[in-house]
Amino acid sequence: MFTGIITDIGKITKLEQQGDLRARIETGYDTSGIDMGASIASDGVCLTVVDLGADWYEVQISAETVDKTNLGAWEVGRRLNLERALKVGDELGGHIVSGHVDGVAEVVALRDEGDSTRVTLRAPEDLARFIAPKGSVALNGTSLTVNEVDVIFGNWTSVSRKSVLPVIEELNGLLFYPVQYEGEESSKNVFYTGAAPNQQAIPAVDYFLEELGVEKFALLGTDYVYPRTTNNILKSYLMSKGIAEEDIFVNYTPFGHSDWATIVGDVVALGQDGKQVGVVSTINGDANIGFYKELAAADVSADDIPVVAFSVGEEELSGLDTSNLVGHLAAWNYFMSADTPANAEFIEQWKTSIGDDKRVTNDPMEAHYIGFNMWVNAVEQAGTTDVDAVRSAMYGQTFPNLTGGTAEMLVNHHLSKPVLIGEITADGQFDIISQTDPVPGDAWTDFLPESAVLTSDWKDLECGMYNTETETCVQLTSNY
Repeated sequence: MFTGIITDIGKITKLEQQGDLRARIETGYDTSGIDMGASIASDGVCLTVVDLGADWYEVQISAETVDKTNLGAWEVGRRLNLERALKVGDELGGHIVSGHVDGVAEVVALRDEGDSTRVTLRAPEDLARFIAPKGSVALNGTSLTVNEVDVIFGNWTSVSRKSVLPVIEELNGLLFYPVQYEGEESSKNVFYTGAAPNQQAIPAVDYFLEELGVEKFALLGTDYVYPRTTNNILKSYLMSKGIAEEDIFVNYTPFGHSDWATIVGDVVALGQDGKQVGVVSTINGDANIGFYKELAAADVSADDIPVVAFSVGEEELSGLDTSNLVGHLAAWNYFMSADTPANAEFIEQWKTSIGDDKRVTNDPMEAHYIGFNMWVNAVEQAGTTDVDAVRSAMYGQTFPNLTGGTAEMLVNHHLSKPVLIGEITADGQFDIISQTDPVPGDAWTDFLPESAVLTSDWKDLECGMYNTETETCVQLTSNY
C-alpha cells in the first residue's frame, strides 16, 4: 500500500524487452535498505524489485500491466514519481493508494492559477462515475484532491437524480440524465436527454385512444416518484380527453413485487362492461416479469388488453422468454430495430467495443450518445470545459438521432426528438409501428394546474421555474 505522497523522482536508464518489459530506474533511495521483491510505486504503478545496484533498481513489467497503464510510453531518460511501500507504523500522509491502476485518463487542459496548476482530465467512462468533487484520485502516483467535476453522464431513476441534485447545484456541476422521467423539473445544472412525459407517456396514451380505441385505463406503477407523478399527469390528461374518473384504475406496488393475481384480476374486471381496457405500465425492474406472466396465466393476450410500458426495453427483455410479452407495446424515443445507417454503425461499434455480439442497445444509450456528443461540440465551441461557458454553448446544439432526423437541445434543457411505439417480438426486439416528428421536451406539463403556468428558459429568462402569469421566477434551485 502507498499514500500517493511522492518521496523521490527517479529516471529510466535502461529498457529491455525480455519477454516482459524490464526497466532500470535510477533512484536517490538508499538501495541497501531495499529488499529483493520489495514493492515500489513507479509513476503510480506498483512494481516488484527484481535486481538492485548502488543507485538503481530494476523491475519486470508484464504485458498486461503495459496494456492497462501508460507504461508503454516509457523511454530512457524519462523521470518518474517514486514512492516506497508503507511499513507498519508509517505515517499516512496522503490517501490510501493501492498501486493497481484502474485506467488511463487524458489531460484536456493545464491552467496556472497563482502558485498552483489546474489540471483538467477526461476520465474513462467506466471510472468517471466514481469520481466526486473533493474526493481523491492518484495520477501517476500522486494523490490529488478533485477540485471539481465538470460533467457527469449518469444516474438511473428519478430518486437517484434527485439525490445528487443538491450537490450538483451547490458545486455548479453538469449532469446529463439519460432516462425517461416525470418532468416537473428544470435544473440549471441538468440536461435531460431522456423523455419528458409529453415525449413518451402522453403520445402512448394518444396511440391507445386513437389507434386501439381504448376506453378504460389501468395505470400501474412501481411506488416511487416517477410513476406517481407521471400517472398524476396521465390521469388529468385522460379526463381532459373525456375519460371518466371511474374508468381510470390506478395502482402502485413496491419494487420487486411478485404477486400480481389480484391486480390482474382487477384489470380484467374493468372490461366486464364490454369496454376496451388498456394498461399503461410504469412498473420498474424485475416486477415486470411476474406481471406479464400473470397476464398470460389469466389467458389475457395483447389483443384482449394491450399493455404499453415505459420501462421495458431491449436490455430488460434480453435473455428472457418473451412468449408472454409478444404483441404488447413499449414507448421510447429509440429502438435497436430502427433501420438507419447511423443505427447500424452505432450497434456495430457498440458490439465491437463490448466484445459481445449478443449485447443489445436501448433508449438511454442513444440519449447518452446524443448528449455526450452535444457536450463535446459545446466544449469545442466554448474553448473550455468551464460549466457556465459550456452550458451557454449547449443551447441550440444539434446532433443526428440514430432513428433519423436531428435532436436539438432547447433552452429548457430538454431535447426535441421523435416518439416511437414498438410492438414486442418473439426475439426480444421491437417492431416499430409508429414514429412521430420531433417533439420538443416540456419541463412543466400543461395538465397539472400548478404547472400549466410555468415555463423554463435558462437562456433568456435565466430561470427554470418561471410563472408566466406573474412574470416572476419562482425559484432557481430544484425541489429535492
